[in-house]
Amino acid sequence: MLYCAAEPWRGFARARREPMSEDARRFAPAVARNKAAITEILARHLPSTGLVLEVASGSGEHALHFAAHFPALRFQPTDPDAAALASIAAWREEAPLANLLPPLMLDVMADGWPVPNADVILCINMIHIAPWEATAALMRGAARILPADGRLFLYGPFKQEGAHTAPSNATFDDSLRIQDARWGVRDLEAVARTASAAGFAAPVVELMPANNLSVIFHRVP
Repeated sequence: MLYCAAEPWRGFARARREPMSEDARRFAPAVARNKAAITEILARHLPSTGLVLEVASGSGEHALHFAAHFPALRFQPTDPDAAALASIAAWREEAPLANLLPPLMLDVMADGWPVPNADVILCINMIHIAPWEATAALMRGAARILPADGRLFLYGPFKQEGAHTAPSNATFDDSLRIQDARWGVRDLEAVARTASAAGFAAPVVELMPANNLSVIFHRVP
């Protein structure tokens, strides 16, 4: 799901998905559990119109769900993984929506992204299954393409003040670090400092089910 094909963490991201169906669609069980709660938060923070860029779209189910619920917004799904892009395209063909754009290959670590401008960037469940450098690259890329007061929306588990918010998150963190020592549940304050260095204001933090957070950064004018 993430970054360049030679990197080992991409295989782990694929393994977290259900097996691919014959029509190339992937099914991520977590989407069924969290899409309604995320949609509720997005409804409070998305602009009325504009382009929403999703980084690391994975199966494409989130993009499909959000596009259906926010028809006045255009959604651009992206991923660097060919199988994920095929899944997104298959979901888009299954339920064609005029505001769901064809998927694009985007490597968050690249200096140039294929989308030059966006009003909102979504990044769901990515930064804990990637090296810390990917978080910094995400912030830099978002700062390049978002306008003043543009929004960067993150979702996933976070530590706060250096501590896990639940024992289950600590167990999850351990499992990630066994897979790859560069992965792990990120400290919210460290993420906020990195965002600030890239030109974002202090985040709005929304509590979510299953010990997750929605974290919304606004681009400083």
